[in-house]
Amino acid sequence: MARRRRTIDVFGLSFLDAITCGFGAIVLFFMIINAATGRRSGRMTADLQGEVDLLEVEVLRGHERLVELRNSLREADDQSVVARGLSRRVLEELERIRQELATYDETSLARREHAERLKADLRSLEEDVLRLQAASESEEVPGDRVRAHLGDGDRQYLTGLKLGGERIFILVDASASMLDETIVNVVRRRNLPESSRREADKWLRAVATVDWLTTQLPRQAKFQLYVFDTGVRPVLAESDGTWLDAGDRATLDRAVAGLRATAPAGGTSLYHAFGALTAMNPRPDNLLLLTDGLPTQGSGAPRRATVTSEERFKLFGRAIQRIPGELPVNVILFPIEGDPLAASAFWKLAMATEGSFLSPAEDWP
Repeated sequence: MARRRRTIDVFGLSFLDAITCGFGAIVLFFMIINAATGRRSGRMTADLQGEVDLLEVEVLRGHERLVELRNSLREADDQSVVARGLSRRVLEELERIRQELATYDETSLARREHAERLKADLRSLEEDVLRLQAASESEEVPGDRVRAHLGDGDRQYLTGLKLGGERIFILVDASASMLDETIVNVVRRRNLPESSRREADKWLRAVATVDWLTTQLPRQAKFQLYVFDTGVRPVLAESDGTWLDAGDRATLDRAVAGLRATAPAGGTSLYHAFGALTAMNPRPDNLLLLTDGLPTQGSGAPRRATVTSEERFKLFGRAIQRIPGELPVNVILFPIEGDPLAASAFWKLAMATEGSFLSPAEDWP
């Protein structure tokens, strides 16, 4: 019996196993690669998403800044409009000022021309005066005034004042009331330093009045200058009780300087002031009294802080009893408010003693 030939099966079990294992290996390899790729892709996606978020934040900030810039631009436009309006007004104001300056320059030029003409006229008048003085020089008679007084007032205000006599006694009120015409200002200024009190307008007027009086004294006369407040004293301390020579200009200058250095203070006692008249030897034959009102005390200090008008009038009555007989009293009154009886009382005193009573204007002398 013939042996059959053995047939070979190409697709046997072993081949299929090999194919299957190879396919499984390929699938496994693919899965491993795909897993690694997914992880890497996730990381890349996360990084890209972070960058996207940052870009979105920057975009939002950019929008906010854009809004702010637009608002700033709008405000700048508004300010530019306001500035243009202000600039227009400033230009208009400058133009108006230029026109005013042009007008002022024209006016100033006219005034300068007028002033030059006046100066020329003044020079012509001065030349005429010099010619007249030269023509009349030989006929002049020397005056009897020792001092001169320069001021702005009208000297004829005091035409009626009697400045004659051989012994002229000048008595000046230097109490605190001589600081001002109102009681309120007197109270305010009486506590100021001496330098400020010496510069009070009312006191300066009194000093200027005495300065003028000394220019009117006769050369051959004697004089004395006293000040009084609650007491009485000479302005030249070394001259107490003695007469000074009115013909000595240096003495007159020293007396006025001593008065100018006095600072008003304290109350007013005419009792002591008139008492100084009797201490002079020989007695004065003319009295010039410069004051602003009735006295506030007599021989001693008052018992109360305030003194009524009636009480002051009574003190005045007691004080005038100390005036020597037949002595003319010439009163120069610088009135103060709140003393209505003063003018009448001093006027009657001047009339009774055959003196004069004056109340000079504020611009004198």
